[in-house]
Amino acid sequence: MKKIKVLHIIKSLGRGGAEMLLPETLKVHDTTQFEFHYIYFLPWKNQMVEAIETAGGKVTCFSANNNLQLLLQYPKIIRYCKKNEIQLIHAHLPWAGFVSRLVHRLTKIPTLYTEHNLQERYHFITKILNRLTFNSQTLAIGVSEDVTGSIQKNIQPKIPSITILNGVNTDSFKRDQSVAPSEVRAAYQIPKETFLVGTVAVFRFQKRLDKWLEVMANAIEKNPNIKGIIVGAGPLEAELIAKHQALQLEGKVFFAGLQTNVKPFYEAMDVFMMSSSFEGLPIALLEAMSMECAIVSTDAGGIKEVLRPQEDGLIIGVDQWQSLSQSVIDLSQDHEKLAFYQTNARKRVVAHFSIGAMVKTLESYYLKYTS
Repeated sequence: MKKIKVLHIIKSLGRGGAEMLLPETLKVHDTTQFEFHYIYFLPWKNQMVEAIETAGGKVTCFSANNNLQLLLQYPKIIRYCKKNEIQLIHAHLPWAGFVSRLVHRLTKIPTLYTEHNLQERYHFITKILNRLTFNSQTLAIGVSEDVTGSIQKNIQPKIPSITILNGVNTDSFKRDQSVAPSEVRAAYQIPKETFLVGTVAVFRFQKRLDKWLEVMANAIEKNPNIKGIIVGAGPLEAELIAKHQALQLEGKVFFAGLQTNVKPFYEAMDVFMMSSSFEGLPIALLEAMSMECAIVSTDAGGIKEVLRPQEDGLIIGVDQWQSLSQSVIDLSQDHEKLAFYQTNARKRVVAHFSIGAMVKTLESYYLKYTS
């Protein structure tokens, strides 16, 4: 049987949530029925390339230094589609969406677009371009009901818009109870009995990692047995390091930098904490839940579609982010409650946010638009 050839187009293959989904979904896709290709544009953001290629994907970079150069790559994309007999395009995030819609208009290749963020949070130029071009594609997918609702409210598209909830590979992201003492804790000289709070994030404004550090400073002041670790990097790195120094968190909160394999870090954490002001449906949250980290988070965006308060984790209003510190302190002092939320976090993800269900739904649309 001849395979259906699907081309994913995304701006970068760094360690953002949308990017990390691509190798994970590829591991679960039916590769006897589908062949997957990937085009990205920022050559210095390539952390996911090896994982995609290892899983059997074909990756190409059409180098672009800015968004205008990215849009001007459309002739190369069209040639690639013709040469490789691409039957369906699946774009992710706005600028990859814009160039994919142009390719769709010129080639009529069915084009799906996954939106990971709320329209209200985009730059005004991005909002305008989205409204002008949104109907030049076949299907829009929101990663949460919040995201899909934002599309309907702000764009009012004529094309179909659906929700396919993000998922996580719960078989891969699973805590190994037989593992020896944490290699991460050993590397940072964090004792086993220390209560470790962590996060995995790109250093962007929406993550409010400056607030995250303030929360940690407050929690550590009240309970010196608490420590923190941040995995990631990004444009606000210098500001966050300065904030870290100003709060005198050296030796108390550690920066781990970009990591291709984040599982050992989740393994080391007691609590995964998010202080975001807005989100789509964060992959790192689902990964942490699958790894049995207790969750303490603001209720930004799709997070409130995942976490049921007092059942799957502790959830705080976005504007009440200061209260996160008390939630951390409470869990550090109540091992029974900590274990309850750790167990329930994984149960929730396994039951409702499996990557298998997500991929099965995606494949049904791939088949629909290539039949």
